[in-house]
Amino acid sequence: MHTRVGLPKAEQIALTLEREIREGSFEHGDRLESEGALMKRFSVSRNTVRRGLEMLSRQGLITTRTGIGSFVTYDGTTIDSNVGWTVALSHGEGTVETQLLTVRRGSSQRADAHLETSGDYLCIDRLRYCRKSKCGISLERSRLPWRDEFESILTDGLHHGSLNTTLSALGFSAANGQEVATVIPALSRVDADIMDRKVGAPMLRLVRVTQHSDGSVLEYVESILDPDRFGLRIEF
Repeated sequence: MHTRVGLPKAEQIALTLEREIREGSFEHGDRLESEGALMKRFSVSRNTVRRGLEMLSRQGLITTRTGIGSFVTYDGTTIDSNVGWTVALSHGEGTVETQLLTVRRGSSQRADAHLETSGDYLCIDRLRYCRKSKCGISLERSRLPWRDEFESILTDGLHHGSLNTTLSALGFSAANGQEVATVIPALSRVDADIMDRKVGAPMLRLVRVTQHSDGSVLEYVESILDPDRFGLRIEF
């Protein structure tokens, strides 16, 4: 592996495979090596391989199907994806950049209501902005039930701009999760101003909850998505 010394092995695996995907070693829809082959290649345990694949899945580079394998979903543009249904770019063009809007500790009534609990959260808001269309294509509000380990994120920010990589470095990864997609009939003025879009425009909403391996909630996130750029794909 030609990766930086000192990185966790799972992250080294993710970075190596990410480079190979971006360089064209795998085409859209190609199957990656099996977990067993990756264990042998990188001289690591199955759990370490799975954590590395989970990082790629969260970045939208692959999707994993139990008993079948991991399939490349990267197709020119990287937009975060997550456990559950694969959120894939459909037809949009133009450079997309991620803007970090908020990193703070605070409360969240929406997360409290959905999770039927209360308490502080690590609150991270991100906007994905398309320079060509001059508007936001997604607005993501992540709420992670507060853990003492998150304190460093408030001062140091996200590792390489990635929440998944940051969580992995802290020893957290999603073991399972659920996603629900709905329609927003009319975009609110507050969200329209943030996204540089018209008030009242119809949008997609994706609500996701992921759990850590111990069963505790790791992340609750609501995403507002441009329906011209995003779709839901289910493979079976």
